[in-house]
Amino acid sequence: MKWMKERDLLIAQTMAFVQSVTGKKPDAGLLTPATETTVRATMTTTVVNVEAVLAEPVPVAVLPPTLPETTPPLTTPSQAKPLHVAGLDLPDDFQSEIRARVASFRAHQERFTREREEYCRATMAKVRATLNESTEPPRPAE
Repeated sequence: MKWMKERDLLIAQTMAFVQSVTGKKPDAGLLTPATETTVRATMTTTVVNVEAVLAEPVPVAVLPPTLPETTPPLTTPSQAKPLHVAGLDLPDDFQSEIRARVASFRAHQERFTREREEYCRATMAKVRATLNESTEPPRPAE
């Protein structure tokens, strides 16, 4: 609830700033009918110490104890059985979905492995071809 208090303080500070800039209350135009004369008001603003307000204890609402209901419940214990849907075997459905996902993951990883090995083979073949085609480097003169 700390954020709510901070939000309320920010709104209060913003409203005070608006009032000081415009010289009137923001809701003043809604409450009184518009007139042709303009009234200037002097507003003073106070700076709210946010740390002091945040340090205040948060009031906790205590609800009085409730009396037990006098009306009987709508369901009897014999009617409180869990609902069983025929034809659904949830553990098998979950297992089959997990198996399908694991198989998909393995296939994906195998494809990555094949592509990585093929790229390595192709790169090494290019390196070997370049080394075989090049002539021996010249020896430094003595």
